[in-house]
Amino acid sequence: MAFKRLQFYFCGLILLLFWSSAPAQTLYTLSGTLRDASTKEPLIGATAMIAALNKGATTDLQGNYAFSVPAGSYTIQFSYLGYQTITREITVDKDLKLNIALPTSESQLQEVVIEAGSLNEKLRTTQMSVENLTTREAKLLPALFGEVDLIKVLQLKPGVQSGGEGTSGLYVRGGGADQNLFLVDGATVYNASHLFGFFSIFNPDAVHSVDLYKGGFPAQYGGRLSSVVDIKMREGNQQHYVTSGGIGLIASRVTVEGPIQKNRSSFLLSGRRTYFDVFTRKYNAINEGKKDFDPIPDYYFYDFNGKANFEIGEKDKLFFTGYFGNDVFGFQSPSGFNFDFKWGNKVGALRWNHQFSPKFFTNTTVSVSDYQYSITNKVANRSFNLGSSIRDYNLRNDSDILLDSAHTLRFGAAVTHHDFGVGRLSGGTSDGTVSFNSEVAHTGTEFGVYISDDFNVNSRLALNYGVRLSGFAKDTSVFFGLEPRFSARYNLTESLSLKGSYTRMVQYVHLVTNSGASLPTDVWYPSNNIVKSQLSNQVAVGVTKLFGQDRFLFSNEIYYKWMNRQIDFRDGAQLFVNPNLDQEFIFGKGYSYGSEFYFEKKTGKTTGWLGYTLSWTNRKFPDINQGKIFPTRFDRRHDITFVVLHQLNKRINLTSSWVYGTGSSYSVPLGKTVFQDIAYADPQYVPLYPQERNNYRMVAYHRLDLGMVYKLKPKRGESDLTFSIYNVYNRKNPYFIYIEAIENGEETRILGFRAKQVSLFPIIPSVTYNFKF
Repeated sequence: MAFKRLQFYFCGLILLLFWSSAPAQTLYTLSGTLRDASTKEPLIGATAMIAALNKGATTDLQGNYAFSVPAGSYTIQFSYLGYQTITREITVDKDLKLNIALPTSESQLQEVVIEAGSLNEKLRTTQMSVENLTTREAKLLPALFGEVDLIKVLQLKPGVQSGGEGTSGLYVRGGGADQNLFLVDGATVYNASHLFGFFSIFNPDAVHSVDLYKGGFPAQYGGRLSSVVDIKMREGNQQHYVTSGGIGLIASRVTVEGPIQKNRSSFLLSGRRTYFDVFTRKYNAINEGKKDFDPIPDYYFYDFNGKANFEIGEKDKLFFTGYFGNDVFGFQSPSGFNFDFKWGNKVGALRWNHQFSPKFFTNTTVSVSDYQYSITNKVANRSFNLGSSIRDYNLRNDSDILLDSAHTLRFGAAVTHHDFGVGRLSGGTSDGTVSFNSEVAHTGTEFGVYISDDFNVNSRLALNYGVRLSGFAKDTSVFFGLEPRFSARYNLTESLSLKGSYTRMVQYVHLVTNSGASLPTDVWYPSNNIVKSQLSNQVAVGVTKLFGQDRFLFSNEIYYKWMNRQIDFRDGAQLFVNPNLDQEFIFGKGYSYGSEFYFEKKTGKTTGWLGYTLSWTNRKFPDINQGKIFPTRFDRRHDITFVVLHQLNKRINLTSSWVYGTGSSYSVPLGKTVFQDIAYADPQYVPLYPQERNNYRMVAYHRLDLGMVYKLKPKRGESDLTFSIYNVYNRKNPYFIYIEAIENGEETRILGFRAKQVSLFPIIPSVTYNFKF
């Protein structure tokens, strides 16, 4: 049945693809490459536009653009966020190639807010439910401990929620943390967090841009239900050797980049490390031997990014991307108990770009992604180790063809082999008298093919439609999923557009977790005959309006998402090293709907945005809550973000952000009962939970952060001091709630119980020194 629907869909696609309501005319191709004037790095997502024809193109991963126009004389405009806009007068009477180098803006603030081209692009594009971010934007905003975090900046956009106080987890339009696909230059990253979720693994000095898709997903993306976070790494300076970095309160970073062969190849190496452990080790050494002293656990993380690119011919380029990062947590007690916890990612990707013609180019990518964790306990001569891992081997091809002035065809295919180390347990004694080992492992192969078309019907109407056929093979079982994609934009006026989209997504790998947040100990598990693939459908409609001479943008999107085969776990589930983990799952449905309002200003000395989300997120499981609908832990009725950036003068930029969110829902016990009450022994109590899940809400969350960037005047290069204050008015926001016993003085008789709130971060000032030479 699925293949019949696919055949019907492709027939319709082919008819639309070659249908045209206008008579044929001679068209010529405008093409070229847009680069940074100082570094010669390609500008990804820059625009080339002829306003008189309402025609243009957005650059690809190599900075290439191409589109067709009839003969004539035109004014073409090249623009990119953070760069000066360049215009050229051209006469088209044949195919024309224009390579343009865009200079950056003169001041740091203008690097973020120069021109309103990005606002016009949001108005014109058929793509909706997407957020774009550059590191220039992120580095101006105040940050926890002064550590710039790109993922936390995305949390300031409508429809995106954090996993908790200070964490970098994402909950997008009602989806769980495991329903977000993180890509680094096309390679999957499975755990995108350091420090148990408080920082993301993405070093801002090595990142070029971040695109977050909340809905209306392009057909080339698949494998997750709720969002795609597509990170593009910088390629390095092709002109000069440059060293940059920063020294902060908890971490330092350094980046080295430069040409391998000037104007033809370059490299970038970037590293970062925290130094919690330096201070904690000295503190532990000073207090060693003191009575009742509890040593502070040892913790640090580090990561390395590398990228190299080579122009091996006029039409061929090679790119290599590498990432390696680890978190290390250790504890050694005077009694001889040792605890070590390590987790980390390794990613490698090799991409070959070939240009058959200005209208046809293709990218072929081979990548490997590996995530694993290991927990080791040692007591005396006995040891115990628990671990899990997932490793991917991926091959994909993506091609773009400019068929004519109305159609841009995209198609491709991908295959990924998964190795799941679901549970690994080993232990024994140092003398070898006791030894045991157990491991639960699975394999699976995920694949997908897609085709889509960008169709400019006329000056007002544009369509993007396509389909993705995905599948998953596990042992002798094969599962298929048909994923149609459609979006449309209609311009009512030159400054007002209506948009709509429909998307279906299928997810074949699942995160096994028994907590509300994504932790390093979570386990990835494949689909099989019992654990079916998850499925989501999302529809969205929206309106976008430019006003004030295109300096302001307002948008509103209304969405509804329904999800099938959502996964939870039965009470008392055994999740680790369990060969029958299939039996621990229960399945249900999910629903999320809401409205997102967004107001943005990108020109002038004062810029920023205001976002408001009104939403509902619910689940329904036959075996939970008596089969009734209940809110998820990340259901928040109201979510507000307000961000302001102001250029005080050429050397000082002031920034602020304020966030508000309805309190998270969670389950509160109605009371406790005695489990053990024996004479001369302390009684043991167990909580009694109501049948209704998530029956209580924490108090609302809100916080104000302030920042200032002060540009220094060194004799060589550039430098600045970045000051930030996190949680300015010292709000005690809830992190979690626990139940405390009320005792009767010295008699230690328990009179009752009460709920206590734990708050994580008070007011935290920080300063970071950034340099570049």
